[in-house]
Amino acid sequence: MTVGIFRALAALAMMTALAGCIDHANDPVLLAVGVPVNPPVVAHGLCMTDGNAMYDEARKQYQLRAQLTGYAGADELEAETTARAAAHRQYVACLSGQGYRTLYAN
Repeated sequence: MTVGIFRALAALAMMTALAGCIDHANDPVLLAVGVPVNPPVVAHGLCMTDGNAMYDEARKQYQLRAQLTGYAGADELEAETTARAAAHRQYVACLSGQGYRTLYAN
């Protein structure tokens, strides 16, 4: 019984130590502009979901356009660039709708 408790405490201590190793260097800082509707953590989660959905949709639309125009060798780099740009625009638009402005460290 006590061995199980010590194992659980050791696992919890390891998870806590590893959680400190997560790199958040490239995450944006959300600056409140006006009166934000949601806290920054909630707004970031909502807008990341919107951005991910836009990424998937932009990739799908790129492939459909490539098929319709007969462009057999669809450029993967261009598809990735287009999808990432669309996802970023959606993320920024969503955050501004939530009452935040994004500031990046770099």
